[in-house]
Amino acid sequence: MLIEQLLFIFVSFALFVYMFFRMIRRNDTSYVIILVLEAMGIALNFLEVLFDIKLNVFFMILKYVLAVIIPLIIIILEKQGIYLYEAINLTKANIYRMFNNNKKAKEALLNLLDKNKDSYKAHKMLAEIYEKEGGMRKAIDEYVQAIDIDKQDYDSYYKVAELLNGLDKKDEAAQMLFNLLNKKPDTYEASMLLGDILLDTEMYKEAVNVYQEALKYNPYSYDINYSLGIAYTMLNDFQSAKTCYEKAAEINSIAYALKYDLAEIALIYKDIEEAERRFLEAVNEEELSADSYYELSKIALIKNDKDTAIKYINTAIDIDSKKIVDKVKKDPIFIPIMARISIPFNLESKEEVESKLSKKEIKVKEHLEEMSEITRHLSYNDINLLKKNRKEKVEHRENQQENEINQKERQD
Repeated sequence: MLIEQLLFIFVSFALFVYMFFRMIRRNDTSYVIILVLEAMGIALNFLEVLFDIKLNVFFMILKYVLAVIIPLIIIILEKQGIYLYEAINLTKANIYRMFNNNKKAKEALLNLLDKNKDSYKAHKMLAEIYEKEGGMRKAIDEYVQAIDIDKQDYDSYYKVAELLNGLDKKDEAAQMLFNLLNKKPDTYEASMLLGDILLDTEMYKEAVNVYQEALKYNPYSYDINYSLGIAYTMLNDFQSAKTCYEKAAEINSIAYALKYDLAEIALIYKDIEEAERRFLEAVNEEELSADSYYELSKIALIKNDKDTAIKYINTAIDIDSKKIVDKVKKDPIFIPIMARISIPFNLESKEEVESKLSKKEIKVKEHLEEMSEITRHLSYNDINLLKKNRKEKVEHRENQQENEINQKERQD
């Protein structure tokens, strides 16, 4: 009993002195709480000795918890780089965030950064709060600070790029994403965002390279295969685009925008039956149904099936009269059936709603429609020649790659 008392007094007093000097050295008043708790534990032991009483189990455990265990936990945490003031303020900030009190949360984090400007967690949490509030520039600054402290914080790399892109600083965003992918090439979100930025800035060859690299790590990704198809489409490499779209269709069989694109490519190559089948699938998407029926009507006219053409074009007009009637009036293919097309007296378009199609989906759709119209009057011989030239280019590229690999193996 005496040995236990002496041992407790020695350890608890040593810990008390250590915490006291720790408070002085760091100029951190948060240690006062720990010192008070230690003093309470030491007081319990003093009362036990002074009055010669034996504490029950509860007070014995409480004595050790207050005077020994709590300070030891603080010391262990500090050895791991988690300091008391930081832990307290981060906890306070998290509690404030739970109750949507971002103002108090920011105050706690800023107080922490006044004491320790190298607190990674404080910078990261502050960045998240600024981002949520719409303070994108402040959020970027805090994410950059977090990256400076932890160079492997790849999430913050991506966040900075995403926010820069939102501020229309696409060049800076792209550079950030290139840096991230150099460090961690399998980052899916970075590949997709960089590819989208390159598509948006019409750097289609560069987008192809990014998506091809991303496929090495995510070969069965619908988005990557589809996006690669879009990049090829914008380069007018329709055969490569078709290959990518078909692979994407195997992954996601209900992607109607994809079916519409495949239908337009089929039209470009004069594959009428394939185009018709794909458009019939695409009519199931509300935003594509009017355009799909419009295209189906043109196909029916090519096949000299006027009754079916009239049925399809009137259906398209019922869905979106203003849009379709305008297209019909501009296309001479409808002249033979114009008298039987039900054009309403008051043209009305669908209510303006946010499109379900992404920006790049709309862009590739319009490009394919334009190319389909341009190639509509080409002969089958012209199309076959186009296919042949494309095939020769692919074979040449593959042979070139094979020669480069063989040459590298010989050098090794």
